[in-house]
Amino acid sequence: MTIGFIGLGHMGGPMAANLVKAGSAVQGFDLSQPLLGDARDKGVTACASLAEAVAGVDTVITMLPAGKHVLSVWEELVASVPSGTLLIDCSTIDIDSALKAHEMAAAKGCPSLDAPVSGGTGGAAAGTLTFMIGGAEQAFADAAPIFQAMGKKIIHCGGASAGQAAKICNNMILGISMIAVGEAFVLGEKLGLSHQALFDVASVSSGQCWSLTTYCPVPGPVPTSPANNGYKPGFAGALMLKDLKLAQEAAQSAGATTPLGAKAAELYALFNELGNGDRDFSGIIDMLRQQSAAKP
Repeated sequence: MTIGFIGLGHMGGPMAANLVKAGSAVQGFDLSQPLLGDARDKGVTACASLAEAVAGVDTVITMLPAGKHVLSVWEELVASVPSGTLLIDCSTIDIDSALKAHEMAAAKGCPSLDAPVSGGTGGAAAGTLTFMIGGAEQAFADAAPIFQAMGKKIIHCGGASAGQAAKICNNMILGISMIAVGEAFVLGEKLGLSHQALFDVASVSSGQCWSLTTYCPVPGPVPTSPANNGYKPGFAGALMLKDLKLAQEAAQSAGATTPLGAKAAELYALFNELGNGDRDFSGIIDMLRQQSAAKP
């Protein structure tokens, strides 16, 4: 299989490399020359343009920052590929843009999937990502070997944009739960409770959640969590804010009430304003701790 891959950043680069490891020929393009060089070192054919990257391919994958970038690239994409080319977008974007991308593909006669991921840069490198996929059943079936080369869990969520819907709902849960876990540890500190004691209780009790047991925001209990590496992401605070904003946009459009999601977005906006956009999102515990220290 020959695959065109557009967007070779922190997520896209490792994903493209895993496709190469699985035996696919990958033609990659990115506006960043250093990222192109990194991809070339991992077996990706570095191309000078999008048109070159998608020439003669069976499938095209995009991994881009936002909906406006996806629509701009897909406009050029559908003008460059023949009908029947499978188009997959793995970016996390707004629902409206995802639907427009599917419409562009359909107009060209190309099957398409929205397939955002969960698992962060570690999962991208290890090939253990979770894919949440929206689109037609046949397109999903055809793409299964591609997803299996890059991920561990591949879930078909429904029709066009269902993958994006699942991603933003999931990450709203994640943002809310990380704040809750951080608040619990800060309260525990105030009450004289050790981090390990709180972890040992909550991790086997009703407070158990991924933000605690896998991504614990304090050093010690979970050695692989970013808290043990100076909150190096992982999943950056800026990306969490982006996803929470997408969830709020979707909630407003759909008429859903999400008060905790709205508060989480507000807190992560402050976290980013304080200069933490490049830190792991679990580092929000430091902001919560500082806010507690400021109280009489």
